[in-house]
Amino acid sequence: MRQLTPADLNPAVLDVQYAVRGELAIKAENHRVALESGQHNLPFSRIINSNIGNPQQKGLDQPPITFSRQVAALMEYPPLAEIVKDKWPSDVLARAKELQEEIGSIGAYSHSKGVPLIRRSVAKFISERDGYPADPEDIFLTGGASAGVSLLLNVLITPNKTGILIPIPQYPLYTATLSQFSGVALPYHLSEPDGWKTSLEEIRSALKNAKDGITPRALVIINPGNPTGSLLDLETMEEVIQLCEEHSLVLLADEVYQNNLHRPTTHPFISFKKVVRQLNSPVALISFHSTSKGVVGECGRRGGYFECTNISEEVRALLYKMVSVGLCPPLSGQVGVDCMVRPPQPNDPSYPLYKKETDATHAALAQRTKLMAQRLNALPGVSCVDSPGALYLYPKLELPDAVVHEAEKQGKSPDTLYALELLDSTGICVVPGSGFGQKDGEHHYRLTCLCPGVEEYVGALERFHTQFIEKYGGL
Repeated sequence: MRQLTPADLNPAVLDVQYAVRGELAIKAENHRVALESGQHNLPFSRIINSNIGNPQQKGLDQPPITFSRQVAALMEYPPLAEIVKDKWPSDVLARAKELQEEIGSIGAYSHSKGVPLIRRSVAKFISERDGYPADPEDIFLTGGASAGVSLLLNVLITPNKTGILIPIPQYPLYTATLSQFSGVALPYHLSEPDGWKTSLEEIRSALKNAKDGITPRALVIINPGNPTGSLLDLETMEEVIQLCEEHSLVLLADEVYQNNLHRPTTHPFISFKKVVRQLNSPVALISFHSTSKGVVGECGRRGGYFECTNISEEVRALLYKMVSVGLCPPLSGQVGVDCMVRPPQPNDPSYPLYKKETDATHAALAQRTKLMAQRLNALPGVSCVDSPGALYLYPKLELPDAVVHEAEKQGKSPDTLYALELLDSTGICVVPGSGFGQKDGEHHYRLTCLCPGVEEYVGALERFHTQFIEKYGGL
């Protein structure tokens, strides 16, 4: 019998690339195994996974929210309620009872769009956030935001004929999914000198340069940005919506970092749903959110949702048909969504601890981001936008010509060479900018602001950078 080979597979699959779990992450895991075995000559004692926004990962250890975990525990094992009834807050017990009466066992399938009660909770959250009504029937719960993005790109794309406008740099979910479904990426560059601002001129240029036979169908906006951490202002959002109207584009708003705000007073989050309603715009909008980010950080539970705005009943029916193929999103993730959009309120017994935990996480992320940006900007050949949102920094590197030549010899991008040597020297795993997209001749890397012990962490980055530049002849 002939063995199965890659040549026998869907050719679109062969083109899929996902940098945050690519070469660097694989090598980091190999180093981790070597460290655990005790048989190595590595110059560090642990791996620091700064390559992915995975807050509760071992080594990053963002504490989970107690309220969410208590509700989750009661949903997993309802008899626990009798054991903890005099020990856990009454609002935790009440929430679990309410969800159990609606759901039954979380080991059973739910409605394919998600538990109706939880979709009503999401609609209420959106209505209170934006000041405009939301309809539970417009909301689909998903296995993390990524599942929703994949579904929407799948239904929007006519293979090899459909263009999707994506920001550069971008989260590689988008290029990977476009490759999977044979869509065409229409990249538009964000403006780094302006704090990674979304440039309408760049979007118009990308539309103009779309090849014959390619129909631009949708525009992706990531706000707050990944990997940049940038935040859109109201004027830019209005211009984006008007452009989508002008070109009949579906607006895909990736808003999973909406609760990761380091300077919320001066840099607030505004949802695209709110602006669409303020403008009374007919633009077709899909908005995504997730339990994986913010202060929740429950990546492994795979909870998320998307909301349809100005989407026809016929298209929503087709989306429902497609989600029905997967039966339903994970029930534990749906419970997590309910806890995220319906957290304890000031008069609830759980509120004091909830506020203490969330405030501590927000403060830690803001402090780490500010310190890292300051220290990185002080290094020769490094410039870094101090991002007001999300979980990352995206420093730009000026590298000696010798680095570029060595990278060419190895068949790698210069920032990949930098990231690999950083990993081998310090155990710090980052993602090279080439994995997100960047202008020709530029070099970046993305690192998370989740790492505890930030002084030691940044100190290792500083020492490596100095030694690396010296090794290749200086700037």
